Amino acid sequence: MPDLFIAMVKEEWRIHSTIFGSLGFALFPAVVAIFAFLGSLTLPLFADVLPYAVVALLAHILFLLMGVMVGSFGLMGREFMNRRFGQASLVAYASRSLPISERRIFAAFLVKDTVYYILLYVLPFAAGFTAATPFISLDPGYGLLAFVSLALAFLLGLSAACFLSTLYAHSVALLAGTVAALAVLALAALRLGATAVPAVLPPYAFFLDPAAEPLALSLLLILVPAAVSVIFVTFEYPDRTKRFANSLDPFAERVRTLGSAHFIAKDALDLLRSEGGAGKVIFSFLLPLGLVWVCLQVLIQFIPGIDPLVVFAVLLGVISATIYNWLTEFDSFSSYAFLPVEVSEVIDAKLKSYGLANLLPATVLVLAAATAGGAGTFLPALATFLSVSAYTLAVTVYLTGLYPNVMLYSAGVFVRYLLAISPALLLLIFASIIDPYYAFLSLLLIAPAALLLSRGRTKWQAWEMPGY
Repeated sequence: MPDLFIAMVKEEWRIHSTIFGSLGFALFPAVVAIFAFLGSLTLPLFADVLPYAVVALLAHILFLLMGVMVGSFGLMGREFMNRRFGQASLVAYASRSLPISERRIFAAFLVKDTVYYILLYVLPFAAGFTAATPFISLDPGYGLLAFVSLALAFLLGLSAACFLSTLYAHSVALLAGTVAALAVLALAALRLGATAVPAVLPPYAFFLDPAAEPLALSLLLILVPAAVSVIFVTFEYPDRTKRFANSLDPFAERVRTLGSAHFIAKDALDLLRSEGGAGKVIFSFLLPLGLVWVCLQVLIQFIPGIDPLVVFAVLLGVISATIYNWLTEFDSFSSYAFLPVEVSEVIDAKLKSYGLANLLPATVLVLAAATAGGAGTFLPALATFLSVSAYTLAVTVYLTGLYPNVMLYSAGVFVRYLLAISPALLLLIFASIIDPYYAFLSLLLIAPAALLLSRGRTKWQAWEMPGY
């Protein structure tokens, strides 16, 4: 197991350092630490309206979500293996050619991902917060406590997602039954009055009160699902053989008026036929939006004047940009290199596919306005969503081209991404607190978005993805 773990760690480093250099990848945790440090310095400025306990809750939810996203490998793993990294000959696929069991490989992979992401995100975040504690009159011991509790929150999300993914791999009906049972338990807990956040998020309870009980409960909720996932892991999904009618031409005919019809049709078929189906949407899109909405309901109680629909629209615009990541997940330009096709044509097609897929978050915004009674601010929220979505997409295309899933792990690219997006988003949120109709100012982002897209199409014309 140690040798397998070390090989996977080296492999992770090789893939990322090959793409944008060893230094660029090594500095990524430093970037996280610096932003955590700067963010922590601002805590006293907002302490009157945003208590430290609420900030801690938001941080724990963020790392819980991050764990869910990482754990969804079990749902998407075969696609990543075969279509994205097939040429890399990953160690995690060695059971097909070497006398190593899938259980052993998956256990090593789970440990590797745990260590990898804790070093990449949790430890730097806690280090940045710890470095800021002397300046904000907090005990530096909170830094160590934050590291432990945030790591627990991350691992809780990771183990839960791996558990659900393992159930899916064996039986969709089993997954549906388990989710239904968990939903019934949640409703029962609500009726019994167990609605306090620490009761449903033990790592957060441990941060508030570092006692043995929440720590033991957190470890139990992490280790049991993880053990079940490892014991019953399988890469053989229930539907082992898939057959589809030739749908490329009929699909392309439906979107012919948009141009790039066959590219758009290919993107749609890749998404629809890839492993996970609706589960992919839940893990990577709807679940984050649900957690964002829950966080906003918490913030409403502490920040007077905040309009949850407008702020939700801002965050929805940022999250919807991850749809572009999905559209570029399954292929690279090298697969088109033997065709008379330019990079700019492929990018244009991805943008059109993104526009069609963006109907999903737009529908979510409509439903949020209908259920939360936000009809009065729906128009500024809609304008904000469309503008932020377009601007975030443009920044992503300009900085990462057709490779956002890997390029954002470069420290330099990540810093430029944050600096390009964060100020605009913060200004929009603060302006909407003064008056929700100030959110119409987001339309000013359309011009720089168009400029960035134009330059991005030219910038990536001659760039070739390095081999692994």
